[in-house]
Amino acid sequence: MLPYLIPIILVVALVYSSIKILMEYERGVIFFLGKFQTVKGPGLILVIPGIQRMLRVNLQTVTMDVPAQDVITRDNVSMKVNAVIFFRVVDPQRAILAVQDYLYSTSQIAQTTLRSVLGQSQLDELLSKREEINLELQKVIDQQTEPWGVKVSTVEVKNVDLPQEMLRAIAKQAEAERERRAKVINAEGEFQAAQKMADAADIMARNPTTLQLRYLQTLVEVASKSSTTIFPIPIDFLSSVMQNMKKT
Repeated sequence: MLPYLIPIILVVALVYSSIKILMEYERGVIFFLGKFQTVKGPGLILVIPGIQRMLRVNLQTVTMDVPAQDVITRDNVSMKVNAVIFFRVVDPQRAILAVQDYLYSTSQIAQTTLRSVLGQSQLDELLSKREEINLELQKVIDQQTEPWGVKVSTVEVKNVDLPQEMLRAIAKQAEAERERRAKVINAEGEFQAAQKMADAADIMARNPTTLQLRYLQTLVEVASKSSTTIFPIPIDFLSSVMQNMKKT
């Protein structure tokens, strides 16, 4: 009985070790005697031990932090910039055969591209055109990783660390800009007020009745706010009185 039991155990162990289960988001790259054979999965597959070998590849989107990089912008501003990159494998065969470690390689490409692209930008562009820079980074990195079967979907610049002296300079610039806008708004207000006053004066000059009505309205407003009422005397009246006094 024992001589028959040992082969049965070996067969069961061989079958058990050859059974592989791949999740829905996994693929298995199969090699036959060291040569690429096929890509299998998901589900239950069989891999013959000693003859076939399987490498698992995850197709889920990978979120990778790009370490802070020292960047010198086109206008010679030194800073530290870090980013985050989202990518996934779209071709398991190329991800295994075309590059030794696609995760490490993608990380290195992202770091060098971050320094290169941001080094071609000015500080104002980096701060105000973040979306355009993100798109440029995504495009450049995706072109580099496409031969590896890796698709880069999104690249986002996270933090831009500036030197303290540069932060103070930016704060002064922002304060000066706010003061300039305040002066422009004040000047525009005075200009509009002067225009309205000129229009009102023109209307009163064409229609003297409006001047009399305005005079009476002013008297009512003064009387309502003070117990002492002052009646302004028109300058024309004073001029005529002075002339009569000189004649006498």
